[in-house]
Amino acid sequence: MPRLILLLAVIAVVYLLFRRVQALPPHRRKAEYIKQSVAAGLNVLADKPMAVESGDYEVLREAYRIAGEKGVLLDDIMTERFEITSILQKQLSQVPELFGELVPGNPDEPAISKQSVHHFSKVVSGRPLIRPAWFFDVRQQGEGIVDVTTHLVDLTHWQAFPGQALDFESDIEVLSARRWPTHLTPAQFAHVTGLESYPAYLSGDVGPDGVLAVYANGEIVYRVEGIHAKVSVEWRYEAPEGTGDTHLSAMRGSLAHLSVRQGRAEGFTPTLYVEPARGADSGAVESALRDAVASLSVEYPGLAVAAAASGWSVAIPDELRVGHEAHFGQVTEKYFRYLAEGQVPPDEVQSSLTKYAITTRAWEMSRP
Repeated sequence: MPRLILLLAVIAVVYLLFRRVQALPPHRRKAEYIKQSVAAGLNVLADKPMAVESGDYEVLREAYRIAGEKGVLLDDIMTERFEITSILQKQLSQVPELFGELVPGNPDEPAISKQSVHHFSKVVSGRPLIRPAWFFDVRQQGEGIVDVTTHLVDLTHWQAFPGQALDFESDIEVLSARRWPTHLTPAQFAHVTGLESYPAYLSGDVGPDGVLAVYANGEIVYRVEGIHAKVSVEWRYEAPEGTGDTHLSAMRGSLAHLSVRQGRAEGFTPTLYVEPARGADSGAVESALRDAVASLSVEYPGLAVAAAASGWSVAIPDELRVGHEAHFGQVTEKYFRYLAEGQVPPDEVQSSLTKYAITTRAWEMSRP
């Protein structure tokens, strides 16, 4: 119990440290604050992104080196690893009789695709969501190409290359990167922030027509160990009535394709589909799927296979859909386990550095 209290106290100190500087840019100096924290002997569990520009990557790499020397732990919060459809997509992709192996793909038809679409204007618990003005300053928040894409790159490697310490220099090639803005009118900005005018730090992003350009959208195409992957994020002002945020995660195998879709057809609930690849024996794929789901049901009770338009879906009981907020607790439990063990696994450290090397290199490549 004393050890747990000490661990909670350490995390509380780091939280308060970041609260103290919250009037400063939220993410722009985060890598520097992290480095200072570990140098002071503090364990750090940080929210993403830990790096938002190319220079941040070198600071972050130094922070990990110092953390190793000091014997303290540094890790970031990757909640999407605990989403049940992400877990099942990973597990099924590791069944050779079902999935085969990842196809190489190409930049136009990658083997792995992940797309996330979000909206600035939302209603939460019956009330409009109010966002801080700095959320729309990409110099503070970070551009879309380095923010939400952090989760998407992380999932790509965690699912397709589990346990591998991917190295940016030898295993990764960033092929292309692009960014584009979402435009907000003064009325739209006022609606989502509650402010009557733009703050001074956004003046350089406002055009002659008074419209604010927010570079919240980005796409990265890269190759990892010969496999092509594409991740992209979009932020729109608001979703059409009756719709919401959407998510797509696709993995193309030689025998089957696994995709998580969260659109209107799915009632905006993440749904895992399995479809036979062209030329594959659909009967054999279905048999392998049912065997795999039966095996997974030991750990995840209630799973079932259901027919879908071009294959099958995996029915997931509500009990396994714990929700995004609960994932933060699961991340914290994992971090406590690392604290008890005395280290973040070396492959996790390397994966984190590789992830931020990709996003910050893409940030560089997307510059005009």
